[in-house]
Amino acid sequence: MLAILANRTYRHLFAAQVIALIGTGLATVALGLLAWDIAGKDAGLVLGTALAIKMVAYVTLAPVASALADRVPRRAMLVTLDLIRATVALALPFVTEVWHVYVLIFLLQAASAGFTPTFQATIPDVLPDEADYTRALSLSRLAYDLESLVSPMLAAALLTVVSFPVLFGGTVVGFLASAVLVLTVTLPSPRPRTARGIRDRATRGIRIYLATPRLRGLLALNLCVAAAGAMVIVNTVVLVKARLGLGEAEVALALAAFGGGSMVAALLLPRLLDRVPDRRAMLAGGTILALGMLGGPLAGNLPGLMALWVAVGFGYSLTQTPSGRLLRRSAQPEDRPALFAAQFSLSHACWLFTYPLAGLLGARAGLDAGFLVMAALAGAGVILAARVWPAAAPDRLPHLHPDLPADHPHLRAHGVTGHSHDLVIDDLHPVWPHPDRRTA
Repeated sequence: MLAILANRTYRHLFAAQVIALIGTGLATVALGLLAWDIAGKDAGLVLGTALAIKMVAYVTLAPVASALADRVPRRAMLVTLDLIRATVALALPFVTEVWHVYVLIFLLQAASAGFTPTFQATIPDVLPDEADYTRALSLSRLAYDLESLVSPMLAAALLTVVSFPVLFGGTVVGFLASAVLVLTVTLPSPRPRTARGIRDRATRGIRIYLATPRLRGLLALNLCVAAAGAMVIVNTVVLVKARLGLGEAEVALALAAFGGGSMVAALLLPRLLDRVPDRRAMLAGGTILALGMLGGPLAGNLPGLMALWVAVGFGYSLTQTPSGRLLRRSAQPEDRPALFAAQFSLSHACWLFTYPLAGLLGARAGLDAGFLVMAALAGAGVILAARVWPAAAPDRLPHLHPDLPADHPHLRAHGVTGHSHDLVIDDLHPVWPHPDRRTA
């Protein structure tokens, strides 16, 4: 897996991702302490609102940012957004009012809504070989999981010698280092073949997404991932402290078990996906998530909960990590930023729904009811994905282009009377050909 780090461009981008993730993790810890400093016992409300603002920014602004990115070189865009994030992080220690926090969090997450999909869409252009790209996806998943373990420990160590505002300084350094690393490489920036209006560019990714059968399946699996993931993130502390009567150290152990399961799947996925189709692996992961939620009420002690969270973490990574492969093969290179932005927006829309639902169910209906509802959501996601993404659906459906002239370059390359090729939704193929109609 580490062999892909021999590619200098990818090595610098991966280092930029890791450093920025650690900085973001430090900011997460510092933000909680800042909320307590400003709001006291209402800190939870402040953080909950900040999380909602984050999700709203992700859902609404990612497609807009991708539309603007069509006109800006990717390297310049990524560096600019890193500098914006660094500036916002630098301002956070100086806020004195709750509304200041909300404004700065919105600005920070608005920049991230532009940065993350553009960064993700760049990797398949840097690593065009699918096997290399699969290993990059697994490394990225490992980076996220390791960050969730390393950043809190690093923050705890720093807080023994400095006060919490200094943690925001680590965030600033992380974003600045990310910008410098991006500056040291040349990034591909495929240009659109056709000039488009801002509305067309902003909605193009979602239109491609919803018109592609495997991506409609991915959307259903996004709901599955969000249902199980929200239950873990929102209610682990309640499960450990209220139900099991244990302390903060046990909360950390339970969350570490979830991260550990995800890391195991990320390590196994490159070899697994060499042998197993993406659809089968992802549906298996979604099934593990649904069954894990169904087994939640049976986890009556810490070892049982940790074992359950290992399984759920494994299913989480198995379902989520291959999604980049689906996106990569579902668009022309110039459309990838828009498509990755659509995935970013639509997947976070699922989280925006499941986060408050998991919290509300846990608080009002009880944790067992929460597990059962999330199991139903995850199971529905798996069933829907299996229906809209049929196993027998080929990527090379025969189709016709009755509206194209016979001398069109596309027909000269593939045949006038009917042809098949690796199909993606684009200007020549605005709809997915139906097996019976065979018209693109």
